[in-house]
Amino acid sequence: MRDIYRVIKRPVVTEKSNRLNEKLNQVVFEVDWSASKSEIKLAVEKIFNVKVDKVRTVRIAAKRKRYGRRMVQRQSAWKKAFVSLQEGSKIDFYEGT
Repeated sequence: MRDIYRVIKRPVVTEKSNRLNEKLNQVVFEVDWSASKSEIKLAVEKIFNVKVDKVRTVRIAAKRKRYGRRMVQRQSAWKKAFVSLQEGSKIDFYEGT
């Protein structure tokens, strides 16, 4: 078992993720490339003290750009997890504001 703080790297806070949080009670995280759904579920439940209903993952490809004849990588590949929380559970990233 891996350290739960290495499974979840950071929350993804965008307009789309905020909309998912409000309407569907889902939270989006950037997670470790090799993390499984069960590891992600366990890490979110332990760190935030919530009950997780479902986890969906997406692997985001690296962004590539052409400079002359060369193709270079602008952003490395990463993995995104959509975590659906059970009814009554909530994670708020803007508690202080």
